[in-house]
Formats: sequence, structure tokens, C-alpha cells
Amino acid sequence: MSFVRCCILAQRTEDLNLNSSLSAGRPSLVTSELNRLDAQSLAVAYRKGQLSPVEITRATLKRAAEIQDTLNPFSFLDPDNALEAARAAERRWRKGEPLSPIDGIPTTLKDIVHVERWAVRYGSRTTDPAPVHQDAPSVARLRKAGAIFIGQTTTPEFGWKAVTDSPAFGVTRNPWDPARTSGGSSGGAAVAAACGAGVLHLGTDGGGSIRIPASFTGIVGHKPSYGRVAAYPLSSFGTVAHIG
Repeated sequence: MSFVRCCILAQRTEDLNLNSSLSAGRPSLVTSELNRLDAQSLAVAYRKGQLSPVEITRATLKRAAEIQDTLNPFSFLDPDNALEAARAAERRWRKGEPLSPIDGIPTTLKDIVHVERWAVRYGSRTTDPAPVHQDAPSVARLRKAGAIFIGQTTTPEFGWKAVTDSPAFGVTRNPWDPARTSGGSSGGAAVAAACGAGVLHLGTDGGGSIRIPASFTGIVGHKPSYGRVAAYPLSSFGTVAHIG
């Protein structure tokens, strides 16, 4: 299935029970049951009518809001359009006509990947704040498959280092210990995944930008083979960067 080729599955491998190890004031990685479900489990629940994309999208947006002030994984959230897309996905599942197994699955996109009608700032104050007019190929495939776009995740400026501290959007902190870094450059995606603020998370990796934050936050990050996922527009990392 083509949509499998265009996305990273940045999911926790098990439920995290950290109440005993996290001190007061830190956001717990333990989230509601709805935020613990992976894409496969959600597709089964949608098909059986046990859960709806609207319910899951609301839970995801709530979780994103809970962790944003302390951990800062998002540079932009789009709740209105996310819920509108979730309602459309809900109608399709009720008719038994989903676009794909990931129809209605909450998804985040790194602030380097082009998303139509969103500004793409590359974590920088120097970039154009106007919305872009075309999806990147990976985003277009996710959209065609019915993925729900929750918002953009943080990156260091132009994705050039392994610590996610953006001059435009601030520091993204590690959910295991907010005094420590989340890694980078897909640090926002990793933190969102670890905390249950989304199910699928699209990032980029040229020199470890998916793998480093995945290892720092205890999640799974997948770097596809070079050229497996189309990249547009090309970056200065174009000869080594992977979408994943």
C-alpha cells in the first residue's frame, strides 16, 4: 500500500508508567487510554464502531495542549481543520468506505515539510510566514489516505543540529526529564509521540534527526531508505536527507 511508504511510525513500544519516577510538576508520560492506542488498534476500533476519529482527534488535541507549555513539541496546532477532517473521516468509516487503514488517524508534521495552507518556518524567524500552496509528496499521500493533520512539530533552525531549540519557537524539552534535551532535529515529533499527542509523526533525517530524538525519548523512529519517499522541495541536505 503506497501510504505505508510515506510516513514514520513514531510510536511507543509499550505503555509508560512513570508516576513513581517523575517528580511533581513534570508532565507524566502516562496518558489516557485513548492516547495509548496505535494506528492498527484505532483502525480496528473505527471499523467496529467502538471509537470515532472525532473522539480520538479531540483527545489528541487535548493531550497536545496539556504538554505544550512545559515541553513545547509544537510550533503550530490546527484544531479547527483537524476536527473538520475528523468529521469527514468519521462519515467515511460509518459508511464502510475509509480511504485507507490510516483514515482518521491523528498525524503531526515537522516544521520543515510543506503542508498546503500552513506556513513552513523551518524553526526560523527569517523565513516567509505566508502559507505555502502545495503539499510535499509525502504529505499529499498522507492526506489522500485520510490522515488527520493536527499541527507542526518543532525543529531547530533549518534542522541543522541535534538539539531542538528554535529561535522562533523556543526549546523543546525531554518528557522523561524536562531539564534535558529531546534531541533533534525531529525533537518535537519525538516528544509528541512519547506523550501520546498524535499517532503518526512525519519527520526528516539527514544525520540522525529521526534516530537521535527517538533514542532520547524512548520511542521508535523509522528512517526509510534514501529516495524511498519523495522529497520536495529539495533542501541543502537533499543528497542525504530522508523523509520518514
